[in-house]
Order: sequence, then C-alpha cells, then structure tokens
Amino acid sequence: MTYDDNNVFAKILRGELPCHKVYETDRVLAFMDVMPRGDGHVLVIPKAKARNLLDVEPDDLAELAKAVQIVGNAVKTALSADGLTVQQFNESAGGQVVFHIHFHVIPRFEGVALKPHTGQMERPDVLAAMADKIRAALA
Repeated sequence: MTYDDNNVFAKILRGELPCHKVYETDRVLAFMDVMPRGDGHVLVIPKAKARNLLDVEPDDLAELAKAVQIVGNAVKTALSADGLTVQQFNESAGGQVVFHIHFHVIPRFEGVALKPHTGQMERPDVLAAMADKIRAALA
C-alpha cells in the first residue's frame, strides 16, 4: 500500500484543516482527537509521510515514541488521570482508519469505560479547554 497525501492528518500537517495542537517539534505533532474515546484523548503523529508501523522509518518512529511519552506524561498530569491507554493500529484489518501512522493517548480514570467510537465530534470549545490544560502541563 502507498501513502495517500490526501489523508486527514496530511491535510492537518499542511494547514489545510484545523486542529487543537498540544505539542509540536520539527518531527512530530500532537493534537486533540475530534472524536475522543475519553476526555483528553490526544493523537500523536510524525510529520514524515508514513502509512503505519510497517513502513515508518526507524528514526521517525523513535521520535514519535519520545513524543508519545512526553504527551502521555502531560495528559496524565493535566487531567489527574489514574492511567493511560496508548493505542496504535495498522491496516484496515488491524483497525486503522486514517492511513498516516498515529498513536492514541487516552487518559483513563478508575471506573470510567472508554466511549465507543461513534464518529460523533466533540465541541471545539471542549477540545480547546482540554488542549489548554495539556499545554500548561507541558510548560
């Protein structure tokens, strides 16, 4: 399979679609998931073109993993979460929907189940507030 330059994350990276950024370096971008499975759900992506774990360059994957750890710590701190779920899917059969490698960082709270993936978008003001809290924890 080849990389699709028109996937939603490629459009976000080019500035063609908006996002609520929480963390960015020259190699990675982290932003709020617009269809969160839990409050504070963040997506972490490389800026490099890669479909998934099966074709990402090792150096890009290393930078991505570092960013997942940094963002995970900030999310847990900012939201006083009890834990984190980190997910990464590969190809349709593996559950991948957007074909640009990404990690889901989802804060978890004792006794609170993940929301189902219904495709319902969160209100922008809610995402902005969560992003503000996470960015503050990174500062």
